[in-house]
Amino acid sequence: MIKAKKLYLETFGCQMNVSDSEKIVTLMKGMGYGQTQEPGEADLVLLNTCSIRATAEQRMYGHLGKFKSMKKKRPELIIGVGGCVAQQEGEELLKKAPFVDLVFGTHNLHLLQKMVAGAEAGKKSVATDFLDDEKRFDLFPHAETEGGVTRFVTVMQGCDNFCAYCIVPHVRGREISRSADKVVEEVAALAAAGVTEVTLLGQNVNSYGFKEDAAPDFAELLFRVAEVDGIERLRFTTSHPKDISARLIDCFAQIPKLAPHIHLPAQSGSDEVLKRMNRGYTRADYLAKVRALEEACPGIQITGDMIVGFPGEDEAAFRETMALIEEVRYADLFSFIYSPRPGTKAAGFPDEVTRKEKQGRLELLQAAQKRITLERNQSLVGSVQRVLVEGASSSGDSLFGRTGGNRGTVLHGDLALAGRIVEVRITEGLQTLLKGEVVHA
Repeated sequence: MIKAKKLYLETFGCQMNVSDSEKIVTLMKGMGYGQTQEPGEADLVLLNTCSIRATAEQRMYGHLGKFKSMKKKRPELIIGVGGCVAQQEGEELLKKAPFVDLVFGTHNLHLLQKMVAGAEAGKKSVATDFLDDEKRFDLFPHAETEGGVTRFVTVMQGCDNFCAYCIVPHVRGREISRSADKVVEEVAALAAAGVTEVTLLGQNVNSYGFKEDAAPDFAELLFRVAEVDGIERLRFTTSHPKDISARLIDCFAQIPKLAPHIHLPAQSGSDEVLKRMNRGYTRADYLAKVRALEEACPGIQITGDMIVGFPGEDEAAFRETMALIEEVRYADLFSFIYSPRPGTKAAGFPDEVTRKEKQGRLELLQAAQKRITLERNQSLVGSVQRVLVEGASSSGDSLFGRTGGNRGTVLHGDLALAGRIVEVRITEGLQTLLKGEVVHA
């Protein structure tokens, strides 16, 4: 009897990497690799990596080291690294970790089967070329359509903004938009397989279609996806504030299936810092768009990203960021100490802010946001929210779902509710989730 081959896959970083990993699983299944959660059982180990911050890259290298001894004991084990670190490092990764067999960049998933076949025959390979013409191949292979309540669908990748701190254009390439017909085709296939909610993904979805003649813009794409039968809820991420249009904002009022939530990273509340970051908007511009979103969709939940300790950020600039947090009152906020990345403009900026100062600012910011998040969650107590039930909770004795505003919610009910949107009265607002009871199923 032939032993079934096993794939062990770990994913680091953003939703785009999660989406890419779904495609990797599909591609490897086509080669006879079933997925395992135990690295010791694997014939093929793949790490899908993130390099958005230095800590993420360091964590990946440290984690990769644990597979070195496995490779020594089982030389036939194939080890591969993909994603943003692979794109950034290329051949250098094989020098740093010679036990690795293959390195595939962010534009090279279509080569993965060929590369794994080569590794099975004892051949190492590296593929990190950027491919920027969708007509030459499908940069966005479909993931398998079976199972799941919620799924990601990539609509574009890459970025043309070149924010001073950001490595994305260097590891994901320039903006490429996927054909709207192909997006709708994939969403329809997911709906037919029982998926209820889709999240449209891109590094900057707001600029979808900008570079294609006569292509629909992102607002039009949302209308087309919302028409797919079986899809009950629609989300998207991530939005660059500079590019969010009035037409896109109006979608929150015009498309009932569009969830009342948007991730809108400000990164700083200081005009001087925003200018050095090359963000392309001012604090006033950002707040105007927040207010327009709130007018179009009362109760919309806004989440964001914030960087502290960017070169040149003094105490006055940091106070402006703190004031912005209090004014917007984010539902949640991802916040980080600035991390210089190779090849970015900001990596060459003089930085006079000490690590201790940066850490202190981060702690102040996170404490303020923690308070705001709790207050916002508590303010929902007594309200009725439409919750998409995703399945059993982590404890197993209740159900877990998400409100339209993307707030995790625990409730009691039959597992048969999975995949359905139910009305839930919120009974408790905790720091990281809501609790509630089903009103109408």
